[in-house]
Amino acid sequence: MNKVKITVLKTTFDEELAKEYGAENLTACPMHTVGQVFYADYAKPDGFCDEAWKAIYQYVFALAHGAGNNVFYYGDWIRTPGVAICSCNDGLRPVIFKLEATDIPSTLDYVPIR
Repeated sequence: MNKVKITVLKTTFDEELAKEYGAENLTACPMHTVGQVFYADYAKPDGFCDEAWKAIYQYVFALAHGAGNNVFYYGDWIRTPGVAICSCNDGLRPVIFKLEATDIPSTLDYVPIR
């Protein structure tokens, strides 16, 4: 398993839907900014939004395990193997992420019990 690079490409805000359904003074997502980079594999990176992680985790997991090397992410969705463009599931202010498979090996972060 290898790490997956996660880059924040875009933060969006749907004013029309927010006006109709959103809480007062709702703005674009405050959790992430364009250009932020995270590395992940099986665990949510520190500082990453919990809800966004739930939305993209399965793609991160697949890329971490080599799924980006075949048709899983290639052909009718993304033109480059090993890349996925995903978003969180906030319908009023979704954040768009670029996921990229890397050659950086994952390590388990655990402390043995003594």
